[in-house]
Amino acid sequence: MEELSAQENAVLTMIRDNPFAGQQEIADQLGLARSTVAAHVVQLVNKGYILGRGYLLPEPSRAVCIGGAVFDRKYRARQAIIPETSNPVDGAKSFGGVARNVAENLALLGTPVSFISILGEDETGSAMLAHLRERGVDVSQVVTVRERPTAEYAAVLDPAGDLVLGLADMGIFDLFQPGHIDRAWSHLASASLVFADCNLPAVTLQHLIMRRQGARFRLAIDAVSTPKVVRLPEDLTGIDLLFMNLDEANALLSRQGKPRVEDSFQAAAALTRLGVTEAIVTMGPRGVAVAAGETVCHVPAVHAKPVDMTGAGDAMIAATLHRLLAGDETARAARMGALLGALTTETASSVHAELSPRFLEANLHRLAEEKG
Repeated sequence: MEELSAQENAVLTMIRDNPFAGQQEIADQLGLARSTVAAHVVQLVNKGYILGRGYLLPEPSRAVCIGGAVFDRKYRARQAIIPETSNPVDGAKSFGGVARNVAENLALLGTPVSFISILGEDETGSAMLAHLRERGVDVSQVVTVRERPTAEYAAVLDPAGDLVLGLADMGIFDLFQPGHIDRAWSHLASASLVFADCNLPAVTLQHLIMRRQGARFRLAIDAVSTPKVVRLPEDLTGIDLLFMNLDEANALLSRQGKPRVEDSFQAAAALTRLGVTEAIVTMGPRGVAVAAGETVCHVPAVHAKPVDMTGAGDAMIAATLHRLLAGDETARAARMGALLGALTTETASSVHAELSPRFLEANLHRLAEEKG
């Protein structure tokens, strides 16, 4: 390809960062006339750097993840935790958030994916965006604000890696309003699948579900936690796939559940009666229940030797969505989700550092072992 001038390179950089930017927007940010930008776009097309007036051809199968982007701090106790005193721990820091974790997992699995969230204009937010770009995630639609810092979450884990206490500073997500959905709508509408988590305010979730009516993409949502599941509307019509654990499902349904497989079947079926097309209710080591209407099937968990449970549910969601985009039916896709969830528990990272399509394929024998 021919060498670019300084201005052409600047225009190309903006297009790569935001494929949906208009020529006037590019001109305003670069301090150029719109006609100058138009001329540079023509040259970029002629030189083979971009494809036509739309800048980039849409991916045949693309996902968008909307929701939590959080800086995680984990403290794992070296021995049984004693309340009201100092406990020795091993600390670690990482990037987290349900939607952010799902987006990174999807990118590592080879799914073209965009991420939409709200971050503070701070070092943490900048580092998070740089990390996602390195992973191949499109972050052009992320909103940054000065009013609040980037969200943080501190997890205290017992020696086995199970959560004992979680502390969350998530106030920034209250600033993500329906208008942000509207401004990114062309980006969402061109996707094959949109995944959102309940870190979003209730009004924003409801707006997304409402606007999804008539759109071509499938909409999947994760409850995140028992307190946040109530942000979902009473009528779940418009949601194609809903993820939640049994406690979250029982909280939403106002039912007293019991820790058994049959109860998850009942909860999953009840969720579909509220309007969702399909529901996946997770039960940790007992597997998941997958419901489509009154038809419910059980997908067993994959045996694992857990090191840290953080991020396992997000990995399960990502692998399930990845296989749905590849054409699998939901129960089959959830089997791959169970595999990646198990693999993620066996590492201290919220996103498995070795994750790739080849890595997942190399561990498919573990699904066969479960059947045996």
